[in-house]
Amino acid sequence: MTVPMVVRVPDALLASVPAEVRGTGRDDVRLMVSRGTRVSHHAFRDVAEQLRAGDVLVVNTSQTMPAAVDGTVEGRPVVVHFSTRGPDGRWAVELRTPTASGSTERRTGDRAGAVVALPGGERLVLDEALSPDRLWWARVSAADVPGLLHRHGRPIRYAYTERDQPLAAYQTVFALPAPSGLGSAEMPSAARPFTVELVVELVRRGVQFAPVTLHTGVASAEAHEPPYPERFEVPGATARLVNAAKAGGGRIVAVGTTAVRALESATGADGVVREAAGWTDLVVTPERGVRAVDGLLTGLHEPEASHLLMLEAIAGREALAVAYDQALSRLYLWHEFGDVHLLLPDENPHCAHCSSNVW
Repeated sequence: MTVPMVVRVPDALLASVPAEVRGTGRDDVRLMVSRGTRVSHHAFRDVAEQLRAGDVLVVNTSQTMPAAVDGTVEGRPVVVHFSTRGPDGRWAVELRTPTASGSTERRTGDRAGAVVALPGGERLVLDEALSPDRLWWARVSAADVPGLLHRHGRPIRYAYTERDQPLAAYQTVFALPAPSGLGSAEMPSAARPFTVELVVELVRRGVQFAPVTLHTGVASAEAHEPPYPERFEVPGATARLVNAAKAGGGRIVAVGTTAVRALESATGADGVVREAAGWTDLVVTPERGVRAVDGLLTGLHEPEASHLLMLEAIAGREALAVAYDQALSRLYLWHEFGDVHLLLPDENPHCAHCSSNVW
């Protein structure tokens, strides 16, 4: 497998609060647009000018769960990050140590059989290691774990954020409640800057939206692990819309890596998207490539993250290196509250390394 590109991001470029706290609204972030190695810079509010009638934006409708819950192990405080409910009813969880700043840090040394006391008299028992020293399959006494989370949980927060934010700050305009009560452990954050007004403007211009669902698990900011199996669904209506748009010359632009993962999991080697649901362990790499997706709107990803391989599969390593060099030099902000990057097909390949700054 290709080794992910290495990027060194200064702490000052890690977005610590939501855009609406440091600016005027969710859409008050910057937009970097890559067409091959040509890069331009814009306000996100102008994203409609980068798209055209007939394009399809594939969006993840998964709601973000308040997946962090305080607990204790043998009287010592821990924070449990609930990630994914398995097919047998167990939950994939990560135990982390709370810090004085209100965040958490990585914890090691837990063993199978360890009991975590949870609020409301509930408890969790570690059952089987899912990844070395980090994720566990665990049995939870509560019959309704999503209900437990909504009563006692809060959004997962990492050390680069300044303080806790309300759950609403971690929901996108596309989020829909699932009948099961399940959702994502962490926000499908590429869609965060969209507002209702911007969606209406895009539809007015002839851009279409195609919903998919992928309930994402907890990230591995310290471990840089590839994603593990996650629940997804690509409805039949979305499959038909994407296939028809491609046949008509429209571009399929995924909003977030989760949307890529869901859509590509439902796409055959023939490039046809079919209705699908279940679990996906797909990791999109340059070797595997993409079959349905033409472009991607995404955040700026962690150094050495496996997500960078997906971006490379869509845009190529040279284009990605040029874009990230510009993102660093122009002080773009990283992570879920940061700026965004739109990768589109290169339709003017004769203009190598062209760059413009219109914002």
